[in-house]
Amino acid sequence: MSQRFGSASQAQTALGILRIVAGVIFIAHGYQKFFMMGIPGVTGFFDQLGIPLAGIMAILIATLELVGGFALLIGFFGRFVAIPLALDLAGAIFFTHARNGFFVPRGIEFVMILMVSAIAIAIAGPGRFSVDNAFAGKVDRR
Repeated sequence: MSQRFGSASQAQTALGILRIVAGVIFIAHGYQKFFMMGIPGVTGFFDQLGIPLAGIMAILIATLELVGGFALLIGFFGRFVAIPLALDLAGAIFFTHARNGFFVPRGIEFVMILMVSAIAIAIAGPGRFSVDNAFAGKVDRR
């Protein structure tokens, strides 16, 4: 016999918390790329890492993280935006973090948990407390 340790409502709350925190982190990284490093700095960094089309990728990744992070934060096109964010992090692991081992500050552990968070949102959706859910008119009262 299986024992249930949480309700559907608790799962929706947990999903919302995960989505909001991941969104804030993505926004911070996009902001960093645009306004602290600057696109030329990100381009140089990406070029050093051997990322193809570094200039184009710098703009795409910075925009994805800033705008996609905001979309994730509010749960707007949550599943759709979570997929490219997860791919962004897979690229970060491949091009940067894997060679530095597991542990932060340079290893894969932080990037991996953020990637898995995006994958979970892509699978489960943005949850009850999201713009997507409000537009769908599916207010779950459980």
